[in-house]
Order: sequence, then structure tokens, then C-alpha cells
Amino acid sequence: MVEQFLGMLDSGADPDDIAKVFADDIDWDVPGSASLPWTGRRFKRAEVAEYLRTLAMNIVPEENVDQIEAILYDGDHAVLLGRFGRVARTTGRRYEMAVAMYFEVSDERITKFRLYEDSHQVANAYAE
Repeated sequence: MVEQFLGMLDSGADPDDIAKVFADDIDWDVPGSASLPWTGRRFKRAEVAEYLRTLAMNIVPEENVDQIEAILYDGDHAVLLGRFGRVARTTGRRYEMAVAMYFEVSDERITKFRLYEDSHQVANAYAE
């Protein structure tokens, strides 16, 4: 499921289709500055599609640089380690950082997701 999710993100699949790899009820958290509209907790599958749309409106997707360094699996748990590069749409500033993602899967659906990134750097890229 994790690789399917990542492949769909990479291919630019429709957010509603990407959300289908998640369970109806989820435990999703992207910690970060409240000034960034995509950070925070989410609890329903539909919120995944909303998150992806919100993020896409705030970055320049054509400028994304994603590098997966490792995906570690332990039963129903997975951790991705990598690097992201993004460009803030409103300021044109590029930011690059190490990231980690944590996933839990149950009944062939992602039930838990955490994105750990340098939220201070991200918020600075959007600061006017």
C-alpha cells in the first residue's frame, strides 16, 4: 500500500483516487506551523484528498524534487526516509530538507500517517 501510494503521488494521480488507499477512518498528522494550511491532524479519508489539493495549490508541482533513500518495513509498519525539494508558489522560494514518513497499514489500507519535515524551514519559505 505504501508503494502504491507513493507511485500514485509520483504519477500525479487524482487526489480522490490517491485517497482510496487510505481507510475511511485515519490517524494522520503533519506537524508544523499553523500558518501553513496543510499542516495538522486529519481523521477521514476525504481529508487526504483535501490535503493533496491544498498542498498542490501552495507549491509549484513541476519543481518538486523527491528522493527516497530507504523504505523500511516491519509487518504493518513502514518508514520512509528521504529528501524533498519544493518551491513556494506565493514567494517563489525553494526549500529542501530531509523528511521521514511513518505509515501503518491494516486490511490493505493505510490507517496511520505521519510526515516529519523541517516545518520551520517550510514556514520561512512562505513568509512574506
